[in-house]
Amino acid sequence: MLRKGILNLPNLLTAFRIFLVPLVVVVLLTEFQFEKWLFLSREALAVGLFLVASLTDLLDGYLARRRGEVTTLGQLLDPIADKLLVSSVLISLVEIRLIAAVNQVVIPAGRLGKWKMVVEVIAICFIIWGNQKEWDWVLLTGRWLLYLVAAVALVSMAEYFVQFSRRIDLFAGGKGT
Repeated sequence: MLRKGILNLPNLLTAFRIFLVPLVVVVLLTEFQFEKWLFLSREALAVGLFLVASLTDLLDGYLARRRGEVTTLGQLLDPIADKLLVSSVLISLVEIRLIAAVNQVVIPAGRLGKWKMVVEVIAICFIIWGNQKEWDWVLLTGRWLLYLVAAVALVSMAEYFVQFSRRIDLFAGGKGT
């Protein structure tokens, strides 16, 4: 059951989660000495903010259902807030956690990874085009292509990890070749 009032606690929690996204990214990507001001490391502060934002996701849905405050706006913003939070943090982690770069090891993109990107672009185009009412088959094709992308991504990740681990001896603590 949808409730008409959009200014309710569940929607405010979702908005708060969206507000926390840039804050978490700034904490992750800034060289500011948080220890001097907040007595927390940058990583501890980022984890804390990320957990608070993640907990608002659990709480807003629970409260919306329990209090009968499910709104169209909440149903729209909640998944957007989730994706913004997770993808922003993952992109930030790519920036700060490039083990290969730290060890000055360059591993070029594999052929499989390049094919994954091509299929991914095609799948996204199919999904966008498939949102037209009479083009259900295009949308379905795009979704199946995304399953293929996920499978290829897993194989590509394994291939990349094998190449990486050969270059840097991760398990023996050596410097690799």
